[in-house]
Parts: sequence; structure tokens; C-alpha cells
Amino acid sequence: MASLRAYFDTLTIELAALSTPEKAQASRRYFAADFSCIGANATDIKQVTANFHLTHQYLSPAEVLAISEYILAHSHFNEQKLLAFGLINIYVKHHFDDQLLLRFEYWLEHYCDNWSLVDDLCIKTAYQFMLSRPHLISSTKHWSLSSVSWCRRASNVVWVKFIHRKMGKSVYRLDTRLVFEQCDRLIDDPDEFVQKSVGWLLKVTAQHHHASAIGYIEDNISRFTRPTLRYAIEKMSPTTKQRLRSRLK
Repeated sequence: MASLRAYFDTLTIELAALSTPEKAQASRRYFAADFSCIGANATDIKQVTANFHLTHQYLSPAEVLAISEYILAHSHFNEQKLLAFGLINIYVKHHFDDQLLLRFEYWLEHYCDNWSLVDDLCIKTAYQFMLSRPHLISSTKHWSLSSVSWCRRASNVVWVKFIHRKMGKSVYRLDTRLVFEQCDRLIDDPDEFVQKSVGWLLKVTAQHHHASAIGYIEDNISRFTRPTLRYAIEKMSPTTKQRLRSRLK
């Protein structure tokens, strides 16, 4: 196995080779002024990841995880972090033990600094990991108590695919009491991206528990910001949307 630095440098060079100013400009539209990117897109990251696995089949999952963590600790660009997550995606479902979830929490609190990193880690990597370990899904609720807003956002995002999820021959249904308790903790959060994640979680919940989700929104409408409500009611009927909007002052 080469040095971790050598892998880091090689992967960064490969990302840079696929980058363009146009891609960088397109990415920056969605982020704050201090957003740092190379200029590679999601397709480029997938290409670099696939090539890495094709040419490094001799590496163990643990060795690839070590490379990912080195990249995260030394990265300067958003694409490097997304690549770090992508490198372990093919392993997380059937390798590693439950303790990997603690690493995800650490990554959220120390390496994630925008919504795209949070959502990518939750919707892809953590999702695949917990898909084969459903006993861990509810255990992430304490992320909502983190002092880091990105980890608090993740506490909602990591659940959106588990509101109603087929697993083998059965269906996993996240307890709605946990969902609404989570929303209670975070609906007044000062961070806009945490608030929007509350709306996202409620939107998905409403698709499977329509009446209870609407009831929660009606009971707490005074606490909603307009963006949070917009996310929450996105998939509802025009009549329901209009009625709930009219109650928001």
C-alpha cells in the first residue's frame, strides 16, 4: 500500500484533470462566497472513484477507509470530501462494524461545512450502512443535540429514506413519534439549513402518514418559517397547501 499522502495527491490530480471553470462556476451558484471547489462535477467524482476501485482492488475496506479519512483531514476542496465519502460507499453495507456510525458523526462535526456534504454522506453513505443495520437508525437522534449545525441537519436528513423503506421481504417504518420529537427539537433552530431539513423530513413523513403530519404542522404552524413550511407541504394538494399557508403569519 502506498502512502496515504500519495493516494491523496493522485486522486486530487485526477479530479483537477476533469475540472473546468464552467463547472466550478455552476457549483458556486448554490453556496456561500467562501465555498471552495476544484471544478469537478458529480459525474467526474464517480469516474475517479470507479477508476480507483478498478486499479486498487488489492486494498481492503479498512485501508480504503483510512484513505478516506486522510482525504477528509487534509482536503481543501468540496470535491475531495465528496470523493472521500464515495470511496467507501461500495463497502459500508457489508463491511465494518457498528462503530463506523461514530466516525460518520465525527465527520459531520469536523469536516462537513455545507449542505451538499451533509446530504451526500446521509443519503448515500450512511443510508447504505444503516440499510443492513436497521437497529442503528433511531440511534442517530442524538445528532440533533450537536453544537454543530451541520450535524443537527444530518439528524433529519439521515432519516428521510427510512420513513417507509422496504428491506428484503419486510418494510421498515420509522416511528412517527421519533420524527415529531425531532421536529420539536429543531423547528426553532437558528440555522436555516436545519430548519429546511425539518421541512424535508415532514414532507417525506406526510407521504406515508398524511393525517398525522398535517396535524403536526397545524399544531405548530406558528413556529414554522416560510421556507420550512414550503418544504413540508411541497407534495401536498393545492387545497391543503393554500390552507396551511393561510395560517402562517
